[in-house]
Amino acid sequence: QVQLVESGGGLVQAGGSLRLSCAASFRTFSATTMGWFRQAPGNERELVAGIAWIDSNTYYANAVKGRFTISRDNPKNTLYLQMNSLKPEDTAVYYCNTNPPHEDSWGQGTQVTVSS
Repeated sequence: QVQLVESGGGLVQAGGSLRLSCAASFRTFSATTMGWFRQAPGNERELVAGIAWIDSNTYYANAVKGRFTISRDNPKNTLYLQMNSLKPEDTAVYYCNTNPPHEDSWGQGTQVTVSS
């Protein structure tokens, strides 16, 4: 069973930084492609960054490219998202999941609020 717990969100001013963490509690984490997703009020959940298991190749949505960095620590079963130069439009609840996602494994997410 895939269990995921996100943390690290908060309130930050535009231009600031946050680092999100995702603790994964399933045995095959190191062999699983993972992603960070976000959902803003009134919007559908979207993939913002992904990282492959086999070569750690990364993907970024155009809206965050050059500002966000996804990484993973396989021995710690942890996924990270470093977010720099944050903008008000980055305000959302951020979730981690496998990519493509297990629909029954969404965690509670972590709220990121960027003030202008």
